[in-house]
Amino acid sequence: MAAHPYRRVQFGVGPLEVTEGRDGIVRVRSTTQLAGYPERVIDRLFEHAEAVPERTFIARRGGADGQWQHLTYAQAARAARSIGEALLARGLGSERPVAILSGNSIEHALVALGCLCAGVPYAPISPAYSLLDKSFGKLRHIVSLITPGLVFADDGARFAAAIAEAVPTDIEIAVAESAPAGRECTTLAALLDTRPTSAIDRAREATNGDTIVKFLFTSGSTKMPKGVINTNRMWSSNLAMETAVWPFLAEAPPVFLDWLPWHHTFGGNQNFGLTLFHGGTLYIDDGKPTADGIATTLANLREISPTVYFNVPKGWEEIARALEADAALRERFYARLRMQFYAGAALEQPVWDRLHASAIAHCGERIVMNTGLGMTETAPSALMIAETEVSAGQIGVPLPGIELKLVPIGEGVGRKLEVRYRGANVTPGYWRAPEQTQEAFDEEGFFRSGDAVRWLDPENPNRGFVFDGRVAEDFKLNTGTWVSVGPLRQRVIAVGSPYVADVVVTGHDRDEVGVMIVPNLAACRSLAQLPHGTVADLFADARVIEVFQQMLEKLYAEGTGSANRVARAALLDPPPSLATGEITDKGSINQRAVLSQRAAVVDALYRGDPVMRIWLPRR
Repeated sequence: MAAHPYRRVQFGVGPLEVTEGRDGIVRVRSTTQLAGYPERVIDRLFEHAEAVPERTFIARRGGADGQWQHLTYAQAARAARSIGEALLARGLGSERPVAILSGNSIEHALVALGCLCAGVPYAPISPAYSLLDKSFGKLRHIVSLITPGLVFADDGARFAAAIAEAVPTDIEIAVAESAPAGRECTTLAALLDTRPTSAIDRAREATNGDTIVKFLFTSGSTKMPKGVINTNRMWSSNLAMETAVWPFLAEAPPVFLDWLPWHHTFGGNQNFGLTLFHGGTLYIDDGKPTADGIATTLANLREISPTVYFNVPKGWEEIARALEADAALRERFYARLRMQFYAGAALEQPVWDRLHASAIAHCGERIVMNTGLGMTETAPSALMIAETEVSAGQIGVPLPGIELKLVPIGEGVGRKLEVRYRGANVTPGYWRAPEQTQEAFDEEGFFRSGDAVRWLDPENPNRGFVFDGRVAEDFKLNTGTWVSVGPLRQRVIAVGSPYVADVVVTGHDRDEVGVMIVPNLAACRSLAQLPHGTVADLFADARVIEVFQQMLEKLYAEGTGSANRVARAALLDPPPSLATGEITDKGSINQRAVLSQRAAVVDALYRGDPVMRIWLPRR
């Protein structure tokens, strides 16, 4: 029986050029030439403000009635010039940039656009550093590193404790509402009331490709966050690279409904940037890919039909479940959807298959699922899938304009190919961190990503690559045998689906591999027929216990050697937390942080501690 067709979508890249060199090093680039791109991303705002002034640029629910509040391109352009003029009057610049503490909002966008107009870098900072981390250690570090001249928070009262603890009193505070007690503040309204002059237009025209537009911070899982320099050239070239692969974005203004945070490159550079680049509309989704937050996302999706939908794997799991049960949601979701996209972690094949099944049942065709590979330092995209018939694990081909260098790392079965990047979209380095910058680049100027890849089909390089884990995540057993964490983690989740939400792999300097399991509580409750069961209730249920025992038996039996034979498993309870850094803002698990903070659990796993819920194969 023939597979169902895909909804039409055009990809725009040609074959690859592959050059093999000495010592196993391989260079790869697209033969498609990158077209020209604007010197300044902000110029697109004024082009759209003139061409389509009343088109909605950004919308967000607000007010007493929770209705969508709209910001048009004309309104955004006027506000950006006023705020930019106010920033110029304060003498702000790269040595005294703007820091933004709050999350995605129209007010956040206006301040960012004002910075872009004035040539003043801005640093969107994870709200978790202000609201969840009560030590404020990372926030203090960032403020000390960038020395801002102005700090903005949309709700001053909400961020009052963070401001009091981490922002020196000689730094100006600006708020959209609710000034923090005991601190003089400038209001956003006052910035917007500034009368723009020709000075702001001259300032914008004086910026160029090398001008720093923002500092984006790495997650800082084991060390303090690093400030990744983002320039006009990085951002603009990467948006052009993505458009070269997805030319349909230029056919009609895109419509996005998106929660992904702007302090991350995925949400802040790609999704916000593509909206601005193509004159599209971005609906800010205040939902999250969590059990509580997904309800908000689903309510928004029942009202807004996106042309492309972006999410992380955890979000797609929730979307897949909802689409299966809700015909009205399917009607709205598939109305004009051209492509689905995930990033941040691996999307498991069972979720992928469920999404295809829902699309086929509703509209008789599949919707392309896309992803790629990139990082904060590549603004963000370096590779993307450029074909329709793909499956989980694929990451595509290099974008036009970027060169890959594949460098063998390790020996024997532990040998991997680290991918390194060189191109206009690659950062010049880390802010005020010359040693870290030097370490990040090799002798030829390629950025060392730390990601490993392998060919999908070595006989047909044009099919691109498969993600092969993080080089730094891999470890050796005490026998000297290398364990490849990324592929093993994906295999455990696939075998344990739908009862396993995530996995942390253990075994460094031990004699065998183990896993710590984050259970999918919804699936476990359904299996145990305990809709409100606690973790203790669920893992006292014989059916749940047996499912996990059978999973381990299968993993152990299918292992071909000590490097991929899972020999023990433990329940991770309580589950990983965003507050402790074990979960990132994008909802993915931070393996290194979990291993560091749960060292006692790892020890107990290998002792066979009877107090813990531990599974061992029946051998």
